[in-house]
Amino acid sequence: MAEGCFGPNTSAMTERILIVLHQEQSTPGRVGYSLRQRGYELDIRRPRFGDPLPKTMADHAGAVIFGGPQSANDPDDFIKAEIDWIGVPLRDQKPYLGICLGGQMLARHLGQRVFTHPDGKAEVGYYPVRPTAAGRTICDWPDHQYQWHREGFDLPGGCELIAEGDIFRTQAFRVGTGYAIQFHPEVTHAMMCRWTTRGAARMELPGTKQRHEHFADRPIYDDRLSQAARFRLAAMSQKAPLRRSNGRLRRSVGAPLWTRLPQHFRRRPNHCHPPSDCHPAQRQCCQERRARDKTA
Repeated sequence: MAEGCFGPNTSAMTERILIVLHQEQSTPGRVGYSLRQRGYELDIRRPRFGDPLPKTMADHAGAVIFGGPQSANDPDDFIKAEIDWIGVPLRDQKPYLGICLGGQMLARHLGQRVFTHPDGKAEVGYYPVRPTAAGRTICDWPDHQYQWHREGFDLPGGCELIAEGDIFRTQAFRVGTGYAIQFHPEVTHAMMCRWTTRGAARMELPGTKQRHEHFADRPIYDDRLSQAARFRLAAMSQKAPLRRSNGRLRRSVGAPLWTRLPQHFRRRPNHCHPPSDCHPAQRQCCQERRARDKTA
């Protein structure tokens, strides 16, 4: 997430990034896609199902722990093991990125609490996220981020706040080579379809956005340039001037500083989920999206 974090792989050998997932069918989404495009091999492990974690980072260039339906407060052995293991990349000074649950695990590793909102609110959908002065030195942040959580964390001691929100104040922080974000820059359209279908109960919690709002907000807040590139590869160009498009004022995205970012990565992925994974009310929209992507 910092400038140079997971930058292009310039090594003569293929370097590996450790990817930690928490469900059998989970994928690293845009984060995994962009890492592969930048020359890295993904070493995907699922400790929940018995995969071991390395004792050192000697064979890895960095690590990403993703989200999941679990809580960082759960008593499961694999949760405790992952929280303890985060000390390995921090000790070896290798980049670590914690996304949602992975970010909460970093907070727990540093001795901070992970808690539910006092009013029972949750963030599910797109919500405003404001970078701090320190955060603005990292990249050009979108106004809203896609969220899917009902727990948050306070800022651990000795860490630097880089983004904040309204319902859960601490949205992102950094410490040494470690970064924690509460939101989901890795989410694809297919992932959103699955989450809002199979996790529909989450949208009954106070403060959450309804399913149709997720898809209405996506074309507004999800730029042509992938959020994974913004938040994990970092270092975007300066803000471009506003332009009017379809009756809306929108900000043009300048050319990225990472010149190796491929042109096709600046479009939305042209894949989608199987029709069986899609809610009937959304099926026609998804079919139209697939048709548009084929001609994009």
